[in-house]
Amino acid sequence: MNYPRLSYKEFMSIYHKVPRAAIDIVVQTPQGIILTKRSIPPFVGMWHICGGTILFMEPIDHAINRIIQDELGIKVKIIKPLGIIEYFNDDGRHTISNAFLAKMAEGELRGSKQGREFAVFNQLPDNLIPEQKAFLAKNQFIL
Repeated sequence: MNYPRLSYKEFMSIYHKVPRAAIDIVVQTPQGIILTKRSIPPFVGMWHICGGTILFMEPIDHAINRIIQDELGIKVKIIKPLGIIEYFNDDGRHTISNAFLAKMAEGELRGSKQGREFAVFNQLPDNLIPEQKAFLAKNQFIL
């Protein structure tokens, strides 16, 4: 099913006026968690949890699969919800993200336009988006 997408111009005009609904997916492997290094703004060059915007009328499970497929090229199995990560960006964006713990179900890892480089971490890297670093530390993802 196709979910309606706003034009970029319309999305950006709304995005700076209301909180954005998003998801973050912590993909855990026996060796650690999978992070990608941002290739696009915001946070270029920083490691991050895969995630993104939930489209209008898109069920969360569909958004999770769409985003993970786009960013890592894999399918995941959701283990459990982890809580909320809230972002207040310097450029006026406010994002409220539902975080989920997942494990790889199938596929071969790859990067994407958003984050070409990916790696598995068993310790949180220094160059991790601050809100995500605090959230992962609080949820004891320091392995």
